[in-house]
Amino acid sequence: MRIKKILGRTVLAAFGLYVLWLGWQIARFKRYESPISTTAQAALPVPPLYEFSGVYHIHSRYSDGWKTVDKIAETAAGAGLDFIILADHGKPNYATLDAQGWNHGLLVLAGSELSTNRGHLVALGFDRPKDSTAFSRDAEVAVREIAALGGFAIIAHPYSKVRWSWGDLFEYAGIEIIDADTMLKRHPVRTLSYLPALLIKPGFALLKMIDPPEQALRKWDQLLSRRPALGFFSADAHLLYGAIFPVFHLHVLLDKPRSADFETARRQVFDALRRGSFYSAVDAAADARGFRFWLEAGSLRAIAPFSFAHEIVIIHDGKMIHQTRDNEVTLPLSGPGVYRAEVYLRERTPLAPGVPWILSNPIYFGRENR
Repeated sequence: MRIKKILGRTVLAAFGLYVLWLGWQIARFKRYESPISTTAQAALPVPPLYEFSGVYHIHSRYSDGWKTVDKIAETAAGAGLDFIILADHGKPNYATLDAQGWNHGLLVLAGSELSTNRGHLVALGFDRPKDSTAFSRDAEVAVREIAALGGFAIIAHPYSKVRWSWGDLFEYAGIEIIDADTMLKRHPVRTLSYLPALLIKPGFALLKMIDPPEQALRKWDQLLSRRPALGFFSADAHLLYGAIFPVFHLHVLLDKPRSADFETARRQVFDALRRGSFYSAVDAAADARGFRFWLEAGSLRAIAPFSFAHEIVIIHDGKMIHQTRDNEVTLPLSGPGVYRAEVYLRERTPLAPGVPWILSNPIYFGRENR
């Protein structure tokens, strides 16, 4: 009986310490907000760019998601998003394609996640086939079929779940660098330890589960040494939509306001994604609106107009060539190659130090045709 009492008190004490530890971490959590005003954005030394944020790679009940498109759109609108991109499984998924349109004031777009011989592939921006065409299970054939319909393809979660087998030929538009579904499943003990926080501060809990994407970033740089490729932060959301939607955003940059006409707005967003006119951000950690990275008169320019501590890192052909905690960078090009930018939070944050808070898409100089 004495042993049972001691054991019971020990368990109770451990639980109490766990509650205090978790409560202390939740209480200290702060999302950094420094939204750039319209006036400040107009003053940026770049051509006028209209910024819209959304979430890419969402599953609905049309495949293995838990909610209807209407409920997902309602949740996304409540999270302040401008658009969402559905990616239900299919060959393609015709029901999801038919669900595109304005919903709760939100631009609902759709692609399809294909199961191929190499892994999972997300097809985006393609015209709806006029018949009941099915994309090939052969990845190299499928990507050409998607392109023939005006679309492009992104490799989904290349290092988790259904892993991608690379081969020698790369005809895809890009790869997912981070995805939320993987971070929830990769570390079950960590996920379980922060599970209560999902009910109180879901942003804090999900930030604690993100691993530095070292392998994906290395692979991306290897691909960029051969040909253009885009990098995406992906929700890959099947459930917990309200918790996941504030975490990973694509910030799309348009040269004119988004159209009120659905088909025109759809083309605007997909064309911007196709040409890499967007950046990915972990917005649950800090408001990322206002970041810019561009080429001007033989120099790289980056602006991170934020009042909280952050660090801009410039990478050339996979190697870091410059880092600063200033809000602006003007850096002469150091030669032909591929340049990209990462921005890291340097405040107290649940986001691991090695996780880029902002990830730009690449700028190519002298290697456009490689």
